Amino acid sequence: METGGMIDEASNMKVILKNYVSVSPQETDMHLTAGTIKLKAPTGSNTLVVKNLFLSCDPYMLFKMMKLESHYTQSYTPGSPITGYGVAKVLDSAHPDFEKDDLVWGITGWEEYSVITETNHLFKIQHTDVPLSYYAGILGMPGMTAYVGFYELCCPKKGENVFVSAASGAVGQLVGQFAKLEGCYVVGSAGSNEKVDLLKNKFGFDEAFNYKEEPDFSATLKRLFPQGIDIYFDNVGGKMLDAVLLNMRVHGRIALCGMISQYNLEQPEGLRNLTTIVSKQVRMQGYLVFDYYHLYPNYLHMILPKIRHNQVLYVEDIADGLENAAAALVGIFSGRNIGKQVVAVDCL
Repeated sequence: METGGMIDEASNMKVILKNYVSVSPQETDMHLTAGTIKLKAPTGSNTLVVKNLFLSCDPYMLFKMMKLESHYTQSYTPGSPITGYGVAKVLDSAHPDFEKDDLVWGITGWEEYSVITETNHLFKIQHTDVPLSYYAGILGMPGMTAYVGFYELCCPKKGENVFVSAASGAVGQLVGQFAKLEGCYVVGSAGSNEKVDLLKNKFGFDEAFNYKEEPDFSATLKRLFPQGIDIYFDNVGGKMLDAVLLNMRVHGRIALCGMISQYNLEQPEGLRNLTTIVSKQVRMQGYLVFDYYHLYPNYLHMILPKIRHNQVLYVEDIADGLENAAAALVGIFSGRNIGKQVVAVDCL
């Protein structure tokens, strides 16, 4: 529909959640459907109408696909588009802080166009000399997650021993590189030999191992860290976390970022080695990144020069089109992606 030569309504493909999932999500739990959307933001509504460019596939989205009574994130509504972090261009704005043609990153819908009403954690993109897709990864939520967990919680010191699990993923690849920049010895774990090669030969990890080929995690860590671990950045939980606890040094620090090994289990694995937290005076802390978004300007000040001078590298796995979005999201739970999984909806 056009009004005075200006389109005010458009067709809108969207990814819909069919029903709540119980454990492991499947592509068939979602479907692509067509709809329409008004491209004019209602006056006085403080809302934005955006065209989505890139969407971020993140492990926390599994919880939103479940019907959970008490959780830090609200469940999706079956029959409605799923949501997540993304990069978008503002088409129309009724919000005083945003204008037409602004580029933004934050929570948006898995669809071609979205109406955004919650703008508290919506950030304007000021720096466009780097790939826009980076704002779904290194310059967005995953980058902030790595920055907060490593620097704010773990407080690294030169010469310390750092272990990163799921080290080739969106967050882990950054933590390892940050640790190397701080003069630390860094080891990462990943789920394939291809990813191990990436860690050692692209990201500069001192050592890396394929956890699927290691029958005894504790023995592996003892071999790679004969003096023990000072910092563990945990993305997987479970048996790996339990083995790490046995290999921590006195006054070690553990940042609990995620526990993806547990997300598809009907009965989560328990930990047996928690007494080492007391005996070795280890500090273990979980965190939610949105509590630290006030530090985003500090992070940009640190990371942008490092990106521009190739001091920090970033690997993305980009799926093209909303028709491939469900497969891309499901794939992160089996480690199918190499690097940060992104869906390209429409590239400028």
